[in-house]
Amino acid sequence: MAPRKSEQKRVAPARRKYMEELLQLREESGMSLGDLSERSTYDRSYLSKLERGERLGDLETAKRLDAVYGAKRTLQNLWHLAKEDVYLGRYQRFMELESEANVIQMYVPQTIPGLLQTEEYAREQLWSTPHRPDEEGRLEEQLVGRMSRRSILCNGDRHVHLRVILDEAALRRPLRDPVAWHRQLEQLLADARLPHVTVQVVPFSAGIHDLLGGTLTLLWLPEGAIAAYLESGKSGEVLEEPAEVEMLKLSYDQVRDLALSPSDSYEFIKSLSKDG
Repeated sequence: MAPRKSEQKRVAPARRKYMEELLQLREESGMSLGDLSERSTYDRSYLSKLERGERLGDLETAKRLDAVYGAKRTLQNLWHLAKEDVYLGRYQRFMELESEANVIQMYVPQTIPGLLQTEEYAREQLWSTPHRPDEEGRLEEQLVGRMSRRSILCNGDRHVHLRVILDEAALRRPLRDPVAWHRQLEQLLADARLPHVTVQVVPFSAGIHDLLGGTLTLLWLPEGAIAAYLESGKSGEVLEEPAEVEMLKLSYDQVRDLALSPSDSYEFIKSLSKDG
């Protein structure tokens, strides 16, 4: 059954195109939802929610359905566009800039940054927000969107150079599950070994500094411009005015000077992993 018009209006444009393509491909194939369920091995109700725009699913779902329909990468390409609709308006400009940047510099005071999170860490963080039972689907989609961001670290021949400066506090706040926390620390170490990723730690002994109030991300774009993204727990702001960005860049450089060297930072994280 096709989505009602009232439902379509509540769905963002890219996501609406994705759900319409899902329905059209199935109708053109002559398959019922039951047939598609057997061919794809996905649950019938899940497939129905995809076509109605109630769920987005993940990239693997789009890939498998492309294979079932012989649609090459049609659904995968639409999925990449649709997943941007998962993010609230204040993040959209940041996501655009992040996808274009060839150098990303971050300072994160309290948590492991999304680009370096395991799925377990991301799930615990997302589900810590107050939410109703009927919002589980939305959180699942935000989880998929967050995990898909890791692809920018290694996207074919294009490697984004990433420098992350973590406050020690981010490494002293473990997950509830000690095993999951150990896996997060091990992934952080694995990411730090990548030639285009640098991880540094600002120890508590460094004292107070200018960026303690929130997360700062500097995005270096191919044409030479630099944008900044300031984020607190519940809000975020993109800054592109050169004078404002320059001041934030100076603050970032000062914090980098306070941080342990990359090799000492690696050993610091490694010691925490062994203790866990």
